[in-house]
Amino acid sequence: MTTIDLAALYPVDNDDLTHLHARLAAAAEDDDLLDVAYRTVDSPVGSLLIAATPVGLVRVAFSNEGHDAVLQNLSDRISSRLLHAPARLDAVAQQLDEYFSGSRHAFDVPLDWQLCKGFRRVVLARLAVDIGYGTTASYGTLARLSGSPKAVRAVGTTCATNPIPVVVPCHRVVRSDGTMGGYRGGPAAKRALLDLESIE
Repeated sequence: MTTIDLAALYPVDNDDLTHLHARLAAAAEDDDLLDVAYRTVDSPVGSLLIAATPVGLVRVAFSNEGHDAVLQNLSDRISSRLLHAPARLDAVAQQLDEYFSGSRHAFDVPLDWQLCKGFRRVVLARLAVDIGYGTTASYGTLARLSGSPKAVRAVGTTCATNPIPVVVPCHRVVRSDGTMGGYRGGPAAKRALLDLESIE
């Protein structure tokens, strides 16, 4: 039996694959088959994976989280109809660029909160509204703002598992003694974000 080398007969280069992928993404969008679009953006805190549903931005992930693992989690928790479709995230990417260049102090992209429920959702919503650029608040303060002053540990857990860091600024939440505390992106990323906002 003779084997035929199809790759030699029908050569495909990277431009062909890029064009085919763009057609696939456009067709999925047009036919409402794309539940989660994602792309990566470069930033001063490393490569960020950003993902959105038709509702809004659903995930921002640091490289230390493992982008492949994050995509698998999104597929498991939201939908397997997930595709690298950068155009859907152009507005988010632009606002992140503006933030990291210092010209944007608040984000106004729609958010999809489906990865956080109950009290965590309340905490992150308060955080997104009440702790502005260039300021910090303690975990205790955020617990009070969220209506549960004794839930300091739950607030810490919420910040540590925030699915939309940077945009929902959990880096602005610090310990009561003023030290940084933990951060999903790691201590260097938290320090870089606080320095960007000129927070001591």
